[in-house]
Amino acid sequence: MNPDPMPYLPAIEIEPTQPATASVIWLHGLGADGHDFAPIVPELRLPKHLAVRFIFPHAPSIPVTINNGWVMPAWYDILEMDIDRRVDEKQLRASANAISALIDREIERGIDSRRILLAGFSQGGAVSYQTALSYNKPLGGLLALSTYFATAASIEPNPANAKLPIQIYHGTQDPVVPPALGHLAVTRLTEMGYQPAFLDYPMEHAVCPEQIIHIGRWITERLASKP
Repeated sequence: MNPDPMPYLPAIEIEPTQPATASVIWLHGLGADGHDFAPIVPELRLPKHLAVRFIFPHAPSIPVTINNGWVMPAWYDILEMDIDRRVDEKQLRASANAISALIDREIERGIDSRRILLAGFSQGGAVSYQTALSYNKPLGGLLALSTYFATAASIEPNPANAKLPIQIYHGTQDPVVPPALGHLAVTRLTEMGYQPAFLDYPMEHAVCPEQIIHIGRWITERLASKP
């Protein structure tokens, strides 16, 4: 007998005004939860006909080494705050698998995989890189916000997403995830054959109004031409 499947991550879901035909799964950063980015949805000003369902999952609460072992919402443990960001890759991959399960559920709900977008801020972005690039069906795009490519050296990309549209946004004054890590992700991705787009803003480790406008446009463009 097969064991019971793992439960899905708890999440906030925001439904469109008509039956959903697209989904955005958006991951928060360290110490936050799914409520962090939910208020942004109206500010994106997406056309109603795109019928986008937003899913904001909550990370589990675990001890985080760099924060003196305090328990807080985290997608994985961060062991050292050096430029290379030594992280617990096993936990990161487990979180990526949990997000893949949410993608699978959206497909089961009738959403074409090419109309599913992943977005992630900081830690959530690192998990989104791992999830999107290794997923076994073509996705609509990846939005990487103030983040870093933690598994660049170990990831096994799936050919299904070899042409995945990737948009990277970063703050030029980010003291938490230095801009150098955003640029390094561009380099690593380009070496792997992807064509990431990069845009920065005069901000710290945050999201700014101009960026929110750009995110809304990016989501609209990604979904406008997809079946």
